[in-house]
Amino acid sequence: MRELNLAAARQAILSRRALQELSLLQARLRRVSGLRRTALRILLASRRVTTAVAQREFWLEFFRLDQEYRAAVRRLAQFCAAHAEPLDDVPVRRVVGPER
Repeated sequence: MRELNLAAARQAILSRRALQELSLLQARLRRVSGLRRTALRILLASRRVTTAVAQREFWLEFFRLDQEYRAAVRRLAQFCAAHAEPLDDVPVRRVVGPER
């Protein structure tokens, strides 16, 4: 039982502020991801039925949302890197498969 308590004590728990920041980053990523996906669908669906000017506008809208999506992913990755546990502290468990 003592080993479990030591392992739990070594695990870092995020502060309330860090959890709120993580939640905001995840929500922004989900929102931008949905908008990006919709813009891509519109762009692909309109390729053969719209004018070149309209296609360019759809492309620019998708490109803008794609840049927002990439920025949101980058911010979330930076947060995760800043709050990651050192690999030396993470317990490694060996998984053994069934004997043959």
